[in-house]
Formats: sequence, structure tokens, C-alpha cells
Amino acid sequence: MSIIIYHNPRCSKSRQTLEIIQSRGVSPTIIEYLATPPDADTLLQISALLGKPLAELLRRGEAEFRDAGDSVPLADELALASWLNENPKVLERPIVVDDEKGRAVVGRPPENVLSLL
Repeated sequence: MSIIIYHNPRCSKSRQTLEIIQSRGVSPTIIEYLATPPDADTLLQISALLGKPLAELLRRGEAEFRDAGDSVPLADELALASWLNENPKVLERPIVVDDEKGRAVVGRPPENVLSLL
């Protein structure tokens, strides 16, 4: 099983999701996305796996999003992916990807990850 978690160790939902994964005997690849943001291509692939446009994966309450205002390119997926790479704090978390099955979920609530396991 090839599981990747885009993780923020300061986020309780992210920690709970990681705990669920590990409690099932899975050792995921952990990417602390604030330190190592996914590139634009990876973000577009994640969006496709989730079946959601990137605009639905934004934490609109984050200061970075509010401060950016109308400069956030919501209507252009590629531009938004590049913007998210530069502003990873705005990306919803955690995101868990199963590369082998070509599926992904957002771990909100953390139990969503069970569908991949």
C-alpha cells in the first residue's frame, strides 16, 4: 500500500488522521506540506484524484487567503495551483493519497481516511 499524507503536525485533525492510518499498520509517506509544498502539477493531480476543483480545497478563513483578496486566481486551475504552492497554509488538510488505487480523501473528519484503508 502506497499512502501519502500531506500533513501538518500542529493540526489536530491531521494528527488524528495520521494516527488512524498508523493504527491500521500502514506506514505512510509523510509530507509536511508547509515545509515542502506540493508543486503545481502535484496539486492538480490531487485535485483530480479528489474529484474536486482546487477552489474547493482552500481554507478561506486563513489570513493568507483573506489578505490576498481578489488576487487569488480562483477561475484558473493552473494559476491557482501555482498560488497554492506559494501559499500552502491555505490548502485544506490533511490530504491522504493512495497512489496505487489512484484515490485521495481529505481527512476532515479523520475517519474519511478509512475508505482508503
